[in-house]
Amino acid sequence: MTDQNSSSAYSIYRRLLGYARPYKTHLIIGILAGIVAGGSVFGMLQGIPTVLQLLDSPVVAETSASVPDDIKYQGAEGEVVDEKFIKAIKVAEDHGIPVLREDGTLTWQVMLIGIIALPLFVILRSAGVFANRYFMRWVGSRIVCDLRNQLFNNLQNQSLKFFGSSDVGQLISRCTNDTTVVEQVISTTIADVVRAPIEIIAAVIFAVSFSSDNNLLSIVGGIGLFFPLCIVPIIVLGKYVRRYTRHALMRISDLVSRMHENLTGITAVKAFHMEAEEYARFQGMNGQYFRKIIRALRAELLMSPLVEAVAMLLVLAFAIVCIINGVKWYQILPVAMAAVIIYKPIKQLARINTGVQKGAAALTRIFELIDMNEVVEESANSIKVEEFKKSIIFDHVDFKYQEDGKSILNDINVDIPAGSVLALVGETGSGKSTMANILARFYDPTDGKVLIDGIDLKEMEISSLRRLVGVVSQQTILFNDTIAYNISYGTKGATQKEIEAAAKMANAHEFIASDPDGYERVVGEKGFVLSGGERQRIAIARAILKNPPILILDEATSALDTVTERLVQDAINKVMEGRTVFAIAHRLSTVKHADQILLLDGGNVVERGTHDELIAKDAHYKKLCDMQMVS
Repeated sequence: MTDQNSSSAYSIYRRLLGYARPYKTHLIIGILAGIVAGGSVFGMLQGIPTVLQLLDSPVVAETSASVPDDIKYQGAEGEVVDEKFIKAIKVAEDHGIPVLREDGTLTWQVMLIGIIALPLFVILRSAGVFANRYFMRWVGSRIVCDLRNQLFNNLQNQSLKFFGSSDVGQLISRCTNDTTVVEQVISTTIADVVRAPIEIIAAVIFAVSFSSDNNLLSIVGGIGLFFPLCIVPIIVLGKYVRRYTRHALMRISDLVSRMHENLTGITAVKAFHMEAEEYARFQGMNGQYFRKIIRALRAELLMSPLVEAVAMLLVLAFAIVCIINGVKWYQILPVAMAAVIIYKPIKQLARINTGVQKGAAALTRIFELIDMNEVVEESANSIKVEEFKKSIIFDHVDFKYQEDGKSILNDINVDIPAGSVLALVGETGSGKSTMANILARFYDPTDGKVLIDGIDLKEMEISSLRRLVGVVSQQTILFNDTIAYNISYGTKGATQKEIEAAAKMANAHEFIASDPDGYERVVGEKGFVLSGGERQRIAIARAILKNPPILILDEATSALDTVTERLVQDAINKVMEGRTVFAIAHRLSTVKHADQILLLDGGNVVERGTHDELIAKDAHYKKLCDMQMVS
């Protein structure tokens, strides 16, 4: 199972790396800075043995030319100093820099160089660490920004069928919480991913080199055989971190979904006095999320202590073996310091793996949405249409929401001449709105086709169709912005004069102008500061400003009082002039003058004709009119 998780995580992050290609310059700079910062460990370790040897046994310089080079510099106890140190002294002296006094102590020139070099070394390393962290985090944050953009864009392009079967709260959570997890993981992990392995490699190379020069290779090698034990906790616990993080993200998605549903339906909650029950339900779901988070945290926090325990045991074993073999302290200490330097990046690897597993869990959910493809596809050779001239034809149209589901429309055939009004009547669920949605191409027919001027909607450029068709629905959608913005929504470049003209035609200008903020008044969430009739007239003004040749009216007056209905109906009559209208009606009085009326029942057209013709048939339409007292 670990292998599968590792393979899956590898493929996920390989895909994520593709998002970094546009920012390869920043990425390369960050990687190079990490290599410099990590590689500097090797240079620092190289100087430690010599300093320790000087502290243990001052060097005495033989000045006689007859003394062989290999014993010209020796310790006070007669030991020959390390050959590398001898070479360093010769190089310095060849450049006129005296290194040692006669008593074996360092000269002031060397001490001055050391005082100057140390800050330079620290500044260089600090600059490398800063550049590494900055550029890698910049790349990480930019990648997450692009992921959010792609997520939003892909969701925007999905069909209404997708949103009909999806939980909006879940979608919001994936776009916010999941991407936040990825952003946190990348910002805290990606810089260490570059630097930590370099530091480990540099320290290991030094330890092997130093051990070889001091006959410690067998001891270090023996201890090194057990070094992979430090990685075992990282691998074993990593899979639990990923599993529990994925479960936690699922729970927080449920939590966000619950909050969205509750706050959207807060009127019903208060009307039925369900606040306590809703709180109890939310509290239970929040508790489930808490338990998943704690499980992931438990596995995450166990990693570092287990890695530390294994590392300490290996260091202790090394010290014991060295003491038994009589190894001197200045030979042990450089290797021990290398082990200390390795220890920090190894701990970072535990944190890195935790982050990698968390990120993999979140990225899996993000890529699932990015890969979602329930879009209404546009033909590769789509036809651009500038105007509507002749007719709309439904040609043997069938529709089902699911392949094995109930049939919503059955063999619908209708011809709607340009400039005419088609009214759809029938009981709820008879298929009226579905026909409108297919005309707007929110859905595609399961069978048959819809033609505009002889062109199949599937072959038409979607943007062209959207320009031809305007919609005024019963559930008016307004955005939390100004009235002017909502009226001009979908009409780019509309002037204030054009916006006001559309509002006047929609009988909306009077109530808009009566407010101090006028057209700059913010309508609030879903337009809650406006009445139902005011919202409808804003929607009608929007359709007037767009000026589409084809207009879909989805029972735009059914929820209004009589006075407001007259205002709205008058506005609708204005917007209908000179347009082809597809009207869905429950109040039959609003469609008496339609050129053609279709009565739908169970997805079938059971009656068709004008109002007078259907009344004369004395069938189902006549009964509906009698019930509504329409003559």
